[in-house]
Amino acid sequence: ADGPAATASTQPPDKRPVIVIDPGHGGVDNGTQAGGADIMEKNLVLGFGLALRDRMEKSGKYRVVMTRTDDTFIALADRVKIARNEGASLFVSIHADALPRGEGDARGATIYTLADKASDAEAQRLADAENKSDAIGGVNLADEPSEVADILIDLVQRETRTFSNRFARTLMGEMKNTVRMHKHPLKSAGFRVLKAPDVPSVLVELGYVSNKGDLEHLVSESWRNKTVGSMAQAIDAFFAKRLAGK
Repeated sequence: ADGPAATASTQPPDKRPVIVIDPGHGGVDNGTQAGGADIMEKNLVLGFGLALRDRMEKSGKYRVVMTRTDDTFIALADRVKIARNEGASLFVSIHADALPRGEGDARGATIYTLADKASDAEAQRLADAENKSDAIGGVNLADEPSEVADILIDLVQRETRTFSNRFARTLMGEMKNTVRMHKHPLKSAGFRVLKAPDVPSVLVELGYVSNKGDLEHLVSESWRNKTVGSMAQAIDAFFAKRLAGK
């Protein structure tokens, strides 16, 4: 009886990997609104984020932290801070974008990682739009601390980006089996919310609320369950690989 069960009564520290799920927008920052319908991005992504949390918690393998669980405005830097303070092993930001009228009819899910130079003009436009959400919430951007230009941070960031890119590829591999993906599903740009130097981070655009087919998916519970399932599988695969030291 001197196995692991013998020590179970003395509450050991929680050594499970921490996953931070970040539903975009919130509060005064509604995100995208779909056509004339009263469907706001902030509510769609919150519902999705909570469903993903429930799925990940059910496995018992992770400690899951939400940046918001209700309709609250949270500054981008604070979202990053939550991930860092919790010592997160993964940060997943959830969004649902729209294209400005007249810019064609893009559709499908896209997975973004951080880059100094955007992979394309659309990624740049989206990052610029997302990075403005602080201004909507009245956050004074002049107070942002300047990045520490330190060789150590640079090395950590490089490793973090490698892991972020690996997770993005794993996630695309799982999602493409269940979800319609954008024609260029992996993109990168300077998203401020992805800037934790030591936390692998991705931003998932579930689809375009400006596209009729995508919107039908975004409000469908069966689509959400399927998509949450594929994301959960990608997270499991990512951690299985990391824990095996590969």
